[in-house]
Amino acid sequence: VQLQASGGGLVQAGGSLRLSCAASGGTFSTYTLGWFRQAPGKEREFVAATSWIGGTTAYKDSVKGRFTITRDNAKNTVYLQMNSLKPEDTAVYYCAGRRGLDLFKNPTWYDYWGQGTQVTVSS
Repeated sequence: VQLQASGGGLVQAGGSLRLSCAASGGTFSTYTLGWFRQAPGKEREFVAATSWIGGTTAYKDSVKGRFTITRDNAKNTVYLQMNSLKPEDTAVYYCAGRRGLDLFKNPTWYDYWGQGTQVTVSS
């Protein structure tokens, strides 16, 4: 399974970005796809996750109402729409996948990782 993340960049506070995670090399109907982030000097933390089938979602409390995770089954792609961005959202964002439909927030439960994409929010 390969995951390819893209869409990061530099944006001013209050702005928006959409991250994409293209998945390949597997059958994803029983997978969970998630987004994590890691700021310098901090541990990797859960941001959002969705089950491939059913579309259940989970979010970190601080991004609820600002971030939305969606998927396009035909394109095998998961998106993270990030609105009302804040400087504290600055981090490297990673997409991750795991077999199973439980929306775990612990990164150790995820088996597959894409390369990170940098998101920088200026104040």
